[in-house]
Amino acid sequence: MKNAKLSYTVGKVIVYVLLIAFAALLMVPFYWMVQSSLKLDHEVFTIPIQWWPTEPVWRNYIDIWTRIPLLTFLGNTVRLTVIVTFLQLLTSSFAAYAFSKLRFRGRNVLFLMYVGTIAVPWQAYMVPQFVMFRTMDLVDTHMAIIVLQAFTAFGVFLMKQFYDTVPYELNEAARIDGMSEYQIWRQIMLPLSKPALATLTIFTFVFTWNDFLGPRLYLTTQSLWTIQIGMRMFIGQFATEFGLIMAIATVSLVPILVVFLSLQRFFVQGIATTGLKG
Repeated sequence: MKNAKLSYTVGKVIVYVLLIAFAALLMVPFYWMVQSSLKLDHEVFTIPIQWWPTEPVWRNYIDIWTRIPLLTFLGNTVRLTVIVTFLQLLTSSFAAYAFSKLRFRGRNVLFLMYVGTIAVPWQAYMVPQFVMFRTMDLVDTHMAIIVLQAFTAFGVFLMKQFYDTVPYELNEAARIDGMSEYQIWRQIMLPLSKPALATLTIFTFVFTWNDFLGPRLYLTTQSLWTIQIGMRMFIGQFATEFGLIMAIATVSLVPILVVFLSLQRFFVQGIATTGLKG
């Protein structure tokens, strides 16, 4: 008995050590980016690698705001990301409730057809979609990005998987009490689906914040650009100023890190529950 317990403890310690080592290995590129943002340009690629600058150049984080309109790019990205994330949470949860808890003819076929669009790459219909948006006078406006990303089959699928774990009897009891479908969705389903909503928030926020192709295709005016296009312009103009490039990359990573750390306690639970069937 003691030998079995000792073997279990040793095995557990080994697993934790390996996981910590693997996590540290994954963090090396991010650490290198941050410490490089505090170096002079000629110090970034020195050999052997200098893992921390002897004299941190904090000036890099001041210069990036004056070299390009970084505040404008960040403001545009924050606005688009917040709006798109809110709309995806609203539309995905609402549609998922209908597919999961309402009974209507052709529900399963319609759901399969909608979810099947996930398998179609955006590049396959990018050109006709652009032509359609151009006829609607949405090109070179933020509304094009909002309309483009406000609905997502992945979000509906994710939320429906969670709603399927909620007993249908709960909806029946609410209907007997006189609640409408909208009231059931808002007062019962949404509070129960916090883990799934947090998971969808992280996925949507990260995707929208990092999106380059969509804004690059639809936004031509510089005052409308997002941070990803701004970073590409910055690299094109200051290709050899590696300290500044790493500084702007670090700044662009901060909002994603804040959102993930704020919602991480729901993330694992959301991933687990959306894969179950009730």
